[in-house]
Amino acid sequence: MTLREFLSDRLLRIIIQLLCVTTAALFLWATGTQLGVLAILLAAFLPVFCAVHLSDFFLQRARLRELESILDSLDQKYLFTECTPPPKNLYERRVFDLTRRACRDMTGAVSDAKAAQREYREYVERWVHEIKAPITASRLICRDLDGETRRKLTAELARVEAHVERALFYARAENPEQDCLLRQVTLEKIVVQAIENHRFLLIQNGIRVETEGLDCPVYTDEKWAVFILGQLLQNAARYRGEAPVIAISASSLGKQVRLTVSDNGIGIPAHELPRVFERGFTGSNGRSRGGSTGMGLYLCKKLSGFLELELDIASGEGRGTTVALTFPAKENLTKL
Repeated sequence: MTLREFLSDRLLRIIIQLLCVTTAALFLWATGTQLGVLAILLAAFLPVFCAVHLSDFFLQRARLRELESILDSLDQKYLFTECTPPPKNLYERRVFDLTRRACRDMTGAVSDAKAAQREYREYVERWVHEIKAPITASRLICRDLDGETRRKLTAELARVEAHVERALFYARAENPEQDCLLRQVTLEKIVVQAIENHRFLLIQNGIRVETEGLDCPVYTDEKWAVFILGQLLQNAARYRGEAPVIAISASSLGKQVRLTVSDNGIGIPAHELPRVFERGFTGSNGRSRGGSTGMGLYLCKKLSGFLELELDIASGEGRGTTVALTFPAKENLTKL
């Protein structure tokens, strides 16, 4: 709070006080008080008047700075009223009491919302594990069917399984720290697992996968990294071009390691590229080809942020897409 703001806030009060003093001076002058006496009275009043308002200004500014310092030091800002020193006057006590009651009500609402969110997450996780059983059973049944029917049904089951996996990681992404284990793992292991998980999708779409230089150790959560890479493989398969090829390679950037996933697909229009990581954004390619939820790259970006990975994408319409994942050095990981 500045002196100008303080005076602006007190302007009406100051004007009334000055009017009262002026009225009193005129009354004394009209009743015969000498002008010299009035001048002495006004000269004595003015310093007291200024001192009172300046003292009030400095006290309020110090109080506000104290409260701002307390608020800035809190991670959970809604606990502000519970951590402040005792109010200085009756008005402040009443305001703090009302604020404290409102914050307690909000804290209760936040707790209820977190509990509901936790229950929903647990339900989704249970549902995902339960739904995997009938999916596995359906795959076994497919083995007894003829070739074309088996191929079509296996493809649909693969799509269902991909959506189920995406739902599981979406639920876990709300509280990633509860399901994250950062440890050393080679990129080759991550890539091989992601390719194996989507082997049928890649074969079905006639995609050739080329790998190079993947014998690099990185520090990350293997399960989450496999999921992120799997989403990139699914996108490459969905938006494939003629004679589709996916090239996966790794390179060292000092203590960092960059994993690059490139395809020769249809690419992304330049005006849509800045929005591909938005939740629910499908773009013109997703709408024309169908089957896009707009959640894959959104989850990749969100999980990459928690894993402290740099996720960059470059694409040109008709020229394919390249996604780069940069894994941080071990000593730079804050969650290790």
